[in-house]
Amino acid sequence: MAEIDTQKSVYLFLHGKMDLKEKAMNALTAKGFAADKVVMALPNEVGNVGDYMAMLWMPPNPDHIKIQQITKVEKVEAEGMIGLWKGVSKDDIDTIPLE
Repeated sequence: MAEIDTQKSVYLFLHGKMDLKEKAMNALTAKGFAADKVVMALPNEVGNVGDYMAMLWMPPNPDHIKIQQITKVEKVEAEGMIGLWKGVSKDDIDTIPLE
């Protein structure tokens, strides 16, 4: 796993799987992410370059969390459920199994 800066925010995308929130939080903290830095992702608020995205993957029946680091944030018009996140570029850096 790439070195994680625990001072950066981690935006958690559950893709409607609220029943997996606790399991996702446990997996993220076990991997070294700070629980107080995990933020539920909202369509109208995006992270900053260097922050992380943690996505339950692959919908509709996720079995792991895809960790990505935000590399670029462009201003865009919000679109559907994706909202402002459609203007975010990111790199995959790791996966964490949902156990």
